[in-house]
Amino acid sequence: MAVDVVTVALLAVFATYLRRDTTFFQPAHPTALAAGQWSLMLYLGGFALILILISKANGLYGPLQSFGGLHEQRLTVQSCFIASLILAGALYFSYANTISRAVVVATMVSTTFLLCARRAIWRLYIYRKYENDIGTRNVLIVGMGPSGLAVRNHLRRIRRLGYSFKGFLWTEQDATRSQTTPRGRHAQQLSESEIMGGIDQLADTVRKYFIDEIFITGLCSRATVTDLVARASELGIDVRVVPDLYEGLALSAPIEYVGQFPTIPLHYRHIPLASLIVKRMLDIVLSACALLLVAPVMLVIAAAIALDSRGPILYCAERIGRKGHKFCCWKFRTMVTDAEAQQEKLLHMNERDGILFKLKHDPRITRVGRFLRKYSLDELPQLFNVLLGSMSIVGPRPPIAREVNQYKLAHLRRLDVSPGITGLWQVQARQDPSFDQYISLDTFYVDNWSLWLDFKIMVRTFAVVVSGTGS
Repeated sequence: MAVDVVTVALLAVFATYLRRDTTFFQPAHPTALAAGQWSLMLYLGGFALILILISKANGLYGPLQSFGGLHEQRLTVQSCFIASLILAGALYFSYANTISRAVVVATMVSTTFLLCARRAIWRLYIYRKYENDIGTRNVLIVGMGPSGLAVRNHLRRIRRLGYSFKGFLWTEQDATRSQTTPRGRHAQQLSESEIMGGIDQLADTVRKYFIDEIFITGLCSRATVTDLVARASELGIDVRVVPDLYEGLALSAPIEYVGQFPTIPLHYRHIPLASLIVKRMLDIVLSACALLLVAPVMLVIAAAIALDSRGPILYCAERIGRKGHKFCCWKFRTMVTDAEAQQEKLLHMNERDGILFKLKHDPRITRVGRFLRKYSLDELPQLFNVLLGSMSIVGPRPPIAREVNQYKLAHLRRLDVSPGITGLWQVQARQDPSFDQYISLDTFYVDNWSLWLDFKIMVRTFAVVVSGTGS
């Protein structure tokens, strides 16, 4: 909505400039605009407001999957046309003779073309991300009958829907069917790796595979569906039913289409979308500004590393990010080049509890590296990770794959959000060797996240860095 309002405003200014109406930009009185200027701003503001309301009524601010690209273009043109007719009628009936009709027409026409182009480009960008399995929703299908197989094939075939199929959970009806009927054509289409177990294993499967949504297909009793919805609510995931209406359970729920399949959403988790957008915008702005400010410092650090020891200046550490995705976490190199090979010989000296590894006097750390770690300067290149979106300024620290392989299912909760440069553990218990404390603080952050909590962590991070408590 904000982008649409800004679009109308910029196009109106541009159209006025093309008309060479210099009085608009240089009013007679510096402290006040002329009546015609105020009128033009008022009418165009009304046009933007009406456009927003009509677009919202047409569902143009909903998910991309609500309708196809051509239908979205048609609704965009329709919304702009109706808003333009209302504006034209208002100008006619109010005898607004001081307003340039050419500016108004140019604004209306250019707004239509630009909004269509913007939505088409955005849709193509999102589709490209979905093709690369970025930003997709992980889906679990309950029921292995023909409907479940059809939904699976549909989600796999049309990646632009934004869903990533992870597997099936079988129901009592599936078990009965397999005992009373021979393996049919649809049963032969299942692979063992796709079957995650029964519905009693829902919680473990959801946590292990970072499931966002479950699709209930086939015949399930009302008690089974009710139980699944209750457990999904506790796990914080969404539920859809590929109908049958299950004895009236979903009568009051709206029907939404996922491609060609009608589904009934029975539960939606609350997603603080506005706060998440603000968090991402802050990440981009803060990381970009920080990179500009610390660029001279990073050049000095790079020179010091090159003079101190042989090897690359930057170190690409493979880390596990949100929902288990691997990414390259950039750091200044603070160890000798064969540090990974030497770690096996030092495991008996580990000073951390559990699966973490840390040595206060690690012999692999270089002289410059020890200074960089003391003041957390080796983390500066991760600002590029934040700018590119694989990390955030604040969040749980990204673990290595070896650690994640030893996690219990409850520990995977910390991977539900994007990893951060700093987090609650870094500012509250950095020197605490307890793995349980490490996990509990990260889990607390995930469960109680807010912009205010991020702000407090960033303020406390500054104090930690200045005090030089890193290692």
